[in-house]
Amino acid sequence: MSVKTRKIAVVGSRAVGKSSMTVRYVEDHFVESYYPTIENQFSKNITYKNQEYAIKVLDTAGQDEYSMMNEKHLVGIHGYLLVYSVTSRQSFELVEFIRDKILNSIGNENIPMILIGNKRDLTYQRQVEESEGAELAQKFKCRFLETSVKENYHIKEAFEGLIDRIERIQNPPVVKKEDKCVII
Repeated sequence: MSVKTRKIAVVGSRAVGKSSMTVRYVEDHFVESYYPTIENQFSKNITYKNQEYAIKVLDTAGQDEYSMMNEKHLVGIHGYLLVYSVTSRQSFELVEFIRDKILNSIGNENIPMILIGNKRDLTYQRQVEESEGAELAQKFKCRFLETSVKENYHIKEAFEGLIDRIERIQNPPVVKKEDKCVII
């Protein structure tokens, strides 16, 4: 069985937990402190649904409405985790702008994405309801998860869910057509 390489980009506003989420998934530990990221790339080998994968995770710098999408965020990327913080209304509103920048740059609507509402453990600081995230994901026609890096909640599901979505788009199931015989 050959190893499939899949490249994932984690994108979103500043301070939403992109780096912490990536480190939690790749290295399985929680980074408490915040250091703004310029850009990092991480690697992890996994077996998912009896297939071996070499996962490359691009941890991007925080985006805002004025930042340009770097070509590295677009070329060779198989799927995106669109991350906002449930404690930041601004990051939630910005995620649609970031998604649109990706779609406009690539010129394809059928890009594997999962919308992530991070920091769900910070209940008293919540500014974005779970239902709002679910509604936006429905608009995007993508999956939605709320995560907590601190509690390691839905982190693995986010990354592996994206792998699943990538595989379904790249290798759609073959629908067998029945032969139709007509006697005249």
